[in-house]
Amino acid sequence: MDCITRPYRSEPRFELGQIVATRGALEACSNILMQKSLARHLTGDWGCICEDDKHANEEALIEGLRILSAYPIDPAKPCEGFGENTLWIITEADRSVTTFLLPEEY
Repeated sequence: MDCITRPYRSEPRFELGQIVATRGALEACSNILMQKSLARHLTGDWGCICEDDKHANEEALIEGLRILSAYPIDPAKPCEGFGENTLWIITEADRSVTTFLLPEEY
């Protein structure tokens, strides 16, 4: 999976709604990592997700569905988009809430 930060659009592509985080995400991630990951999520850099999920996110922008991004907690270690070393960000379909969480908290 491709986790490299790419030069995506600089403007937001959707509304985030209320931003919340699980206890696990808060304990595992620095504020800086969360801010940088949120900026990537908001501009369409979906992080370490498969091509099918990237395509689903692009469709979700049009259809008003849930958006999922995945980023490495420690960029020096591998991130498969799930499991250890992964931070997920999910924006709900109605764009009312965006949540930081670890995959095991889903």
